[in-house]
Amino acid sequence: MIYYIMGKSACGKDTVYRRIREDYPELAPIVLYTTRPMRAGEQDGVTYHFIDGNKLREYEAAGKVIEKRAYDTVQGLWEYACIDDGQVRTDPEAPDYIAIGTLEAYEKMKDYYGDSSIEPIYLYASDETRLRRAVKREKEQENPNYMEICRRFLADDGDFSDEKLAEAGIDHGYEIEVFDDCYRAIRALLEDA
Repeated sequence: MIYYIMGKSACGKDTVYRRIREDYPELAPIVLYTTRPMRAGEQDGVTYHFIDGNKLREYEAAGKVIEKRAYDTVQGLWEYACIDDGQVRTDPEAPDYIAIGTLEAYEKMKDYYGDSSIEPIYLYASDETRLRRAVKREKEQENPNYMEICRRFLADDGDFSDEKLAEAGIDHGYEIEVFDDCYRAIRALLEDA
């Protein structure tokens, strides 16, 4: 089973992901790839595999890209991809996995691995909470980019619209305003599996 965490930017995905990794070390992480610059505190091979566009084209030419998306940011084109690089095994002895990404990526992963192989964990928080978190996180960067926060914030409204969530078969989520309540519900999901 792949447990797939998603939600709008700054809703708390990374916090939930880190907590799950601490509490459930048996869940193997699926590390995505990106061409965007590494942020303060991130680690190559842990947060993402940080690669350049040429390396991503090599994976595409080899037919290894499961899903890819590109964002035209104020700092240039940033690409993100899930690559079939052997991280995910499908044999009967394979472990369960944990991943983090977008709704679009979730749908492509579901198509690739099958509906019954992936469980969505959709997180949501109020716009005010998300905006405060995004600004706080950006302040920690060497060169804060507040325009990118604005772009992501506005794009998320369309990317995670009620219609798109319904099309993806996501009929519930986990409100993260009160972290302990949210995490208790997610633990119940993980422990029922």
